[in-house]
Amino acid sequence: MPSSVSAVKVDGKRAYARVRAGEEVELAARPVTVSRFDLLLLRRDETATELDVMVECSSGTYVRALARDLGRRLGVGGHLVALRRTRVGPFDLRTARTLEQLEEEPGLSLDLGEAVNTAFPRHDIDLPSAAALSHGRKLPAAGIEGPYGVFGPDGRALALAVDTDGVAKPLVLLAVD
Repeated sequence: MPSSVSAVKVDGKRAYARVRAGEEVELAARPVTVSRFDLLLLRRDETATELDVMVECSSGTYVRALARDLGRRLGVGGHLVALRRTRVGPFDLRTARTLEQLEEEPGLSLDLGEAVNTAFPRHDIDLPSAAALSHGRKLPAAGIEGPYGVFGPDGRALALAVDTDGVAKPLVLLAVD
C-alpha cells in the first residue's frame, strides 16, 4: 500500500499535497510483483534487528511501503534506513556515473541510439524505408509487440514505433534527415 505522502494522484492531486493541506489520505493497496527478495546481512542488538536485502520488483512498487507492510505483517514494525536503486528497467549501475565523474566530464552515459537499443526491441530498416519514414510515409508493421526502436542502415535510431493495423506507427521521430 503506497504511503499517504507518496506522489500517487488522488482525484488529480498528489497524495502528499493533500496531506500537507491537512486532508486525511488513505490509498488503496495495489498489486505488485516482487521477483527477488534476498537477505544479504542480518544485524541484531538489544533494541533492533536490521536486515540488508536485495529486492527486484515491478514498476510502481514502493519499497519503503514494502518494508513497512512486511514489518506490520510480522508484528515487529518495519522501515527503511537506506535505499539504493541499482537498476531501472534495463539500465543499471554499469552505465551510472558519480557526480564527481560528471563534473570532470559532463555528458550522457549513453547516447540516444544506445539508450533506445537498450530499452526497446530493435527493428532495422533499409535506406528507402528510412527515407519514407522521414517523409511521413507509413512503413509495414515490424511484427514486434509493444514499442520498438527503428534504426536506419547507418545504425542511427530514427524513431520509436508501435505496430497498429498492419503498419508501423511512429510514436516519436528521433532523427530526420
